[in-house]
Amino acid sequence: MKKEKIICVVGPTASGKTALGIGIAKALGGEVVSADSMQVYKGMPIASAVPTNEEKEGIPHHLMEFSNPECQLTVAEYVKLANQKTEEIISRNKLPVIVGGTGLYIDSFLENIKFTKEDFNPDVRRELEELYDRIGGEAMLRKLKETDSATADKLYANDKKRIVRAFEIYKNTGITMSKQYELSKLEESPYEAVMIGINYKNRQTLYKRIDGRVDIMLKNGLLQEAEKFYKKSGKSGGFAAIGHKEFYPYFEGDILLGEATERLKQQTRRYAKRQLTWFRKNEKINWIFPDETPDVLGEALEIIERSRRNERA
Repeated sequence: MKKEKIICVVGPTASGKTALGIGIAKALGGEVVSADSMQVYKGMPIASAVPTNEEKEGIPHHLMEFSNPECQLTVAEYVKLANQKTEEIISRNKLPVIVGGTGLYIDSFLENIKFTKEDFNPDVRRELEELYDRIGGEAMLRKLKETDSATADKLYANDKKRIVRAFEIYKNTGITMSKQYELSKLEESPYEAVMIGINYKNRQTLYKRIDGRVDIMLKNGLLQEAEKFYKKSGKSGGFAAIGHKEFYPYFEGDILLGEATERLKQQTRRYAKRQLTWFRKNEKINWIFPDETPDVLGEALEIIERSRRNERA
C-alpha cells in the first residue's frame, strides 16, 4: 500500500510548534490540522493558545474551536475527524501538517487506532467522575491497574479525564483500552509521517517561555475568559482547562490573583514535563533545539527534504 506523506510537528506547550507548523505549511503548500485536546473546544482561544488570524498567515487550520466543552471530545472522535480532514487536504493536493502537543491524539491518529463501537452512557461517566472525586486519582489508578495495567502505567493520577475514560471504555464495551489498541493495530496506517519535535536543551529556557506566555495571556483577557466558564459551570463543573481552573479559587475569594497566576505557571510547567516524557519514547521524532539552532524552520525543511531523498534512493 502506497502511503500518503504527512508532516507532524510535536513538542511541549510554548515551545514554538504553532509558528513552525505554519512556516512548514507556507513553504511546502500545506494546511494545518491541530492535535491539541484543548484547541478543539469553543470559547477558550486564550487558554488553549489558538493562533489568531494574523498568526495563521493565511494558512487554513482545521479541528480548532468546533466542539462544545460540555460534551468532551473522545480520542476516537478526534481520530475519525483527523482522518477526514487529512484526506480532504490530500484531495486538494496540499500537504497535511499535523501540529500539537497531545501525545495520545497524535499516536492514536498515526498508528491508525480503530476503537470499538460503544454506546455513550452519561450515568456511567458521572458515576466514575464522582468516584474519582471521592477516592482520588492515586486510588483510581490502582483500581485501573487491576483490569488494565498497560493503560494505567501510561497515566498520571491527576489526569482525571483519561482515567475516567479508561474505566468508561471497559464498562461500556467489555474491552480494555490497551486491548483495543492492540487489536486496532492490525490495520496499517495509510500515512507516512515525518515527525519533527521542538524542545530546549536548557529546560529553564522553556520554563521562561511558559511564564512569559502566561503573562501575555493575562494581558489578552485570560482572566475574563476563565470567569465566563466559572460563572457558567462553577467549581464543580465537569470541564476545567489548564488556564481556567487555576483561577477558580481566586473567583471564590480564597487566594489572591498573584497566587493564582503562579499556580497556573507551575501547572503549565508540569504539563510540559509530562508532554516531553510522552514524546521522548518515540524514536521517530527528529528533535530541533531552538536554543542551539538559529534557523528552526530551515532545519525542519532540511529534515523533510532528507526524508524525501532517502525515499528516492
